[in-house]
Amino acid sequence: MISPLEIAANAVMSVSIVLAGRNNVHSWWLGIVGCGMFAALFYSVNLYADVALQLFFIVTCAIGWLQWLRVAGGVALPISRAQVRALGWMTGIGLLATTAYGLMLQAYTNAYAPFIDSAVLMFSIVAQLLLMGRRVETWPFWLLVNTVSVPLYASRGLYLTAVLYAAYWINALASWFFWRRQMQTQAA
Repeated sequence: MISPLEIAANAVMSVSIVLAGRNNVHSWWLGIVGCGMFAALFYSVNLYADVALQLFFIVTCAIGWLQWLRVAGGVALPISRAQVRALGWMTGIGLLATTAYGLMLQAYTNAYAPFIDSAVLMFSIVAQLLLMGRRVETWPFWLLVNTVSVPLYASRGLYLTAVLYAAYWINALASWFFWRRQMQTQAA
């Protein structure tokens, strides 16, 4: 059965994620609210890495909100590309951290799917850091995270969350194209 908390968390986060894809600053404060709800939800189904992720998201939503409001000469923080080198080390650290955190969860908790849950955590961190800096490469990382999250959440009975993460996958793909167009427009 779908809980009222799952419904509320997904409703708030859906609006936040769509607004992020549309490059709208209001996605950040909605993200803070939604992440708080998701932290409670994930704790209730033993997805502890996802709880830690939500706490990380709350902090980074506050930072991202400030960064996106920041102005430099009257111009908002532009969408740009990340350096290939930075993407390489972020991916490498993400893989190492996934393994280490997964081993820790496996050894010390009753976590469900510790390595898959850890991959969602670590690569969401990578995607979130790229989003905070308005880097267009955030969207392929969100595609990866959403691809892994759908079966994970469905396996825990969070069917609404799984369906919405499938929709977030579509949003990430559309947002990737939208941001690329905006980046080209701002360059012109």
